[in-house]
Amino acid sequence: MKMIINTSLMVPIYEQITDQIKTLIRNGELKENDNLPSVRTLSKELKISALTVKKAYDSLESEGFTVTVHGKGTYVAATNPELLLEEQKKELEADLEQAIQKGRRCGISDEDIRTLFELVLEG
Repeated sequence: MKMIINTSLMVPIYEQITDQIKTLIRNGELKENDNLPSVRTLSKELKISALTVKKAYDSLESEGFTVTVHGKGTYVAATNPELLLEEQKKELEADLEQAIQKGRRCGISDEDIRTLFELVLEG
């Protein structure tokens, strides 16, 4: 399982881990009952605190994406890919809403925001 952590982002590291694992599940790269790396293994691989990995794994479990069996490890739970995609769309919608509100606070017109959005989409 290949993960990239970007410490220059304003996104907490544990959220970067959870987001990447959710994406791997949604894309089918991680399937039901696949074993995730141990907390220690992933923390060493990413050169981050084991507590950060534990927080990410706890978050995934609380959201129903993984199941932890004490002494055995953390496994991908049975998930509905459409439900996962819907959750990610809700998160994206919230992020876009924040961006729109920021633009409006800066005095940028809705039309200019739309234009900027189109430019970003084009890459």
